[in-house]
Amino acid sequence: MEYIVISITALFVSSLTLFSGFGLGTVLMPAFALFFPIPVAVAATAVVHLANNIFKLALVGRNADRGVVLRFAVTAALAAILGAWLLGRLSFIPAITSYQIGERTFDVTLVKLVIGVLIIGFALFDLVPKLQRLAFDRKYLPLGGILSGFFGGLSGNQGALRSAFLIKSDLDARAFVGTNAVCAFTVDIVRLIVYSATFYSASVAVLSGDIWVLVLLGILFAFIGSFVGSRLVKKVTLRTVQHIVGVMLAIVGVGLAAGLL
Repeated sequence: MEYIVISITALFVSSLTLFSGFGLGTVLMPAFALFFPIPVAVAATAVVHLANNIFKLALVGRNADRGVVLRFAVTAALAAILGAWLLGRLSFIPAITSYQIGERTFDVTLVKLVIGVLIIGFALFDLVPKLQRLAFDRKYLPLGGILSGFFGGLSGNQGALRSAFLIKSDLDARAFVGTNAVCAFTVDIVRLIVYSATFYSASVAVLSGDIWVLVLLGILFAFIGSFVGSRLVKKVTLRTVQHIVGVMLAIVGVGLAAGLL
């Protein structure tokens, strides 16, 4: 089942991520989290996300605006270090409470609670019209880098915030997509380095066993999705799809926060 879920999720979301309101990591991480511990899920998603962004760079990276990249990506990379380090700290904190439903015991851990709340929060970007239209002036690009990078390092959720800050940077469609890809790539490189240092065991797990096969499947289908997305002429909005994704993310977030997943 996990092979089907990860493959379809990577293919579908990656085909829309160049144009839509949600990003690959936002949806793929909860899919991994259904089958693996949170640190492993975030690290595995980061590997797929990085590989997909390398592919995006080859497709659209030449269109990036260097000035915007410098103002946004530098602060994003620094903040990603803090976010990734915090994830490592949270992952070692034992369960804060537990409860029983029937014969099963469910543990509520701080890392699941934090990630669950963040997933719910970012799901609102797909559900609430005002958040979908959220945009910030170009002068706030460094701040946008800090926020996007921090949450990208902590949970992998960065696309919605990054788009909200880049959308007002006076970029045409091609420059926006290229700049988005370069900034995401920068954060991915930094957070993977920190993940390797702060929770080594999770990084090893990503490179072994079934998770390795899932990562490769995720990369392959994300590549295919990005290729399809890059060939789309018109902007893909698909409001119904965004609403469905938002609701599903909220459900997963509640399940994680409650210790059910």
